[in-house]
Amino acid sequence: MGKSLRDFKKVVIFTGAGISAESGIPTYRGKGGTWDQYNWEDYACQAAFYRDPEKVWEFHEMRRATVADCEPNEGHCIIAEMEAELPELTVVTQNIDGLHQMAGSKNVLEFHGSLWRARCEKENRIHDISELEMESWKCDCGAWLRPDIVWFGDGMKEDVLGKATKAIRQCDLFIGIGTSGVVYPAASLPSLALENGATMIEINLEQTPASALYEYCARGPASQMLQDLWEAEEILGLNP
Repeated sequence: MGKSLRDFKKVVIFTGAGISAESGIPTYRGKGGTWDQYNWEDYACQAAFYRDPEKVWEFHEMRRATVADCEPNEGHCIIAEMEAELPELTVVTQNIDGLHQMAGSKNVLEFHGSLWRARCEKENRIHDISELEMESWKCDCGAWLRPDIVWFGDGMKEDVLGKATKAIRQCDLFIGIGTSGVVYPAASLPSLALENGATMIEINLEQTPASALYEYCARGPASQMLQDLWEAEEILGLNP
């Protein structure tokens, strides 16, 4: 490639559950993943919330407690360091754990929402979880709050999708990290970057359904692969 990461001007880093796995947060799919242990139809869709909002909230409180015990890992910290040197770097994440922000990243688009927010659909208001008394999981107006998360069957937030699409159409480097590449519409983002001529790098422990879209693939833990790439004077040794 003959370049270092610092030679690119507009960078998009697209992260999935794999980058947070090193912090001890379970992935979603595969053996031991969240949806291997729990049925999403009972906990992560609007129909489940209508049936039993308290059950859904208890599940998400459990997930929040798991995340609260975790810290950003070196991969998150390297991305924040990259953003400090590359001001036109955008993080587009499928994760809802908030670890990118905890590590210091500021330009983060949360594709699937956040565990740390709730919203009142009656008043169209977003609440920070830390500011709420959650015993009843209800808004001041009396309506049920719901986690501000894009559940199965939900439509994407148009503003987030629009900002992500704009950043990807303009980027000259797209790095996909720890994402399976099977959940749409997020799975379409690498194709969009490729169509617009970006250099494509995938970081993952193993090949994914999206690997064929990437020009270069780095196989290994996200933190180590990112460190190697960030320190390299030229990006070499990746398997095309």
